[in-house]
This record gives sequence, C-alpha cells and structure tokens, in this order.
Amino acid sequence: MLTKKQHELLTFIHQRLNETGVAPSFDEMKVALNLKSKSGIHRLITALEERGFIRRLPHRARALEVLKLPETAAGPYASDTSGTPGEVIRGNFRHLQAIDDNTTPKAPPVVELPLFGRIAAGTPIEALRDPAATIDIPGNLIGNGNHYALEVAGDSMIDAGIHDGDTAVIQECGTAENGAIIVAFIDNEEVTLKRLRRKGPSIALEPANKDYETRIFGKDRVRIQGKLVALYRQY
Repeated sequence: MLTKKQHELLTFIHQRLNETGVAPSFDEMKVALNLKSKSGIHRLITALEERGFIRRLPHRARALEVLKLPETAAGPYASDTSGTPGEVIRGNFRHLQAIDDNTTPKAPPVVELPLFGRIAAGTPIEALRDPAATIDIPGNLIGNGNHYALEVAGDSMIDAGIHDGDTAVIQECGTAENGAIIVAFIDNEEVTLKRLRRKGPSIALEPANKDYETRIFGKDRVRIQGKLVALYRQY
C-alpha cells in the first residue's frame, strides 16, 4: 500500500535507474516531487524501504535498488506531501528481484549533516562555514549529540588513516580526552584537525605524519570545536 507521494517517488527512482543505471540524488528527488526539504524525501525513502519496495545498499553513495512495483492502482491517491499515511494505492505487485532477508543486511538510515567546508590537515586554514551545504551520511557513523562534516585538505594526518579529500564527521564538543583527534580553533583565526596532547598548562597539536612538527600553544589560544568520530570516503 502506497500513498501518492510514495508512488511518485518509487516511479521516479525506477525510471531514473532504467535510464541511467544510477539512482537520483535526494536533491533531484526533492525537485521532482516538488517538496521544500529533503527531510520529506528521507521519510518517503524510509517508508518505501519498510514496505519492501526498495532497498538501500550500504556504504555506497546514491545506491538504491527497486525490489517491486505496483502494477495497478485501485482507488484514489492520498493527498499527502510528506509520506504520511492517508488513502492508499492498492493493487497486485510484481517482484523485480527476490531478497533473502536472512542474508541481506538492512542499510542504515541516512542522516543529513551540515557541511561547513574544508579543514586543513596540514597548514591550518579558516573553516569555510556554508549553512546551505549539506552531506548525506550513513546514520550508523554517528551517535548522540550534534554533528557536522568537514572536508579534509592535506596529508598531515595520513598515518592516522585520514587522507586528503576525506569527509571528517565531527561531534560538537568543547572538551576532549587526551589523544583524541580534534577540530582546534587557534587564536580565533585558524582551524586544523590534529591529535590533542596536553602538556601541563600547554596544549600540543600533534600531526600523524613525520614530515610535520607538533605545535604547542597556551591553553587560552586553543579552543576545541569538536572531535572526530568517523570518516566518510567515496571511491
């Protein structure tokens, strides 16, 4: 059983997969369904997945698979705009692909995080904070609290597995344990991603690359803006 918007989205995804082999982005879905925000798309995707019409493939960007489609519609569509239940489409369904629920892991929900810009993992740069920019991250990468994402620039943390172009998922916090990888705001003008080491009254910002030197500051010169909780990398 589908609402009108659920049916429209399912049809749009199916057509795009047939035409290009790639699922549409959340922005394209939002435009196609004339919705004001991507949160409505998230709800529709979740509803279609729970009803067994689509499957989200884990750890792949824009990876959706259509499992079945409604063949006929008997009765009116629901007049909703956000995927909430109303009057529904009823009909017979044909399976496009059989899925073994015992062997197929359920994809994690997608979370939309603000993308504040590039952060230097080499020479510190001022963070470019763009409230309009967002990125979709698998929900299992984050826990409680507020989070945001930053794109890494540079190689000073490469020995910690952090590469140029990675997306760093940051949990907002004003303090962190010794040894944590943090977003450090230096002298109210520089931002960098480094490992935190406290040395008495001083704070050391330690790289993970022998070609870079550890920088030491008085604690009043460094403000912690968050700590690294996950990395997101696309190939």
